[in-house]
Amino acid sequence: MNQPSNEAMTLKVIAHIHTAFPTKFGIPRQSGLVPELEALVVFRPEYRVPEALRGIEGYSHLWLLWEFSETKRESWRPTVRPPRLGGNARRGVFATRSPYRPNALGLSCVELSGIENGDILVKGADLLDGTPIFDIKPYLPYVDAHPEARGGFTEQTAAYALEVQCPQPLLDKLPKNKRAALLGVLKNDPRPAYQHDPDRVYAMDFGGYRVQFQVSESMLTVIDIQK
Repeated sequence: MNQPSNEAMTLKVIAHIHTAFPTKFGIPRQSGLVPELEALVVFRPEYRVPEALRGIEGYSHLWLLWEFSETKRESWRPTVRPPRLGGNARRGVFATRSPYRPNALGLSCVELSGIENGDILVKGADLLDGTPIFDIKPYLPYVDAHPEARGGFTEQTAAYALEVQCPQPLLDKLPKNKRAALLGVLKNDPRPAYQHDPDRVYAMDFGGYRVQFQVSESMLTVIDIQK
């Protein structure tokens, strides 16, 4: 019987992704929740080889394997507190998608939008700007999709969404191609699940703009947008 290996594996960063999120606050909790979000996967020079993308246009979606670069720790814990459960209930780390894991690896399914100068345009990413990418694989709908699958505790909050009120003069401050994405991010409630102060003003950096908002019950109101 083979003994388990204790050797560490070194992963090569093949690319970095550029998104609208310079900080973690506001990033959708899962990929695909805001399909309007656009991002660019920029390959490192040694991997920007046209042949490496040959045939990729035949797929509509891709898997990105990446690093939780802002949450790496020397140690790990067997349980975590999922934000969508209010930050109080604990679940096993392997029963969640928490970034606080033995290996700080993330997996996201994104829509392939196009190829630009050897780099990949995608939609629906849930990644911090500058996140290292380790690998890219095609999404296969007949293998990767399981409509009958159960969603565990996430089924309790899957339909949760806020109503967003943003005065048109404020929305007009954004480029047209960023407006739907911002509204989608806000609809999914960027706040920690345990915060419910209607007087609190939240500030979120998004695509070069600072967006301020308040939330009262199920209504989110944008109160300012500044470049």
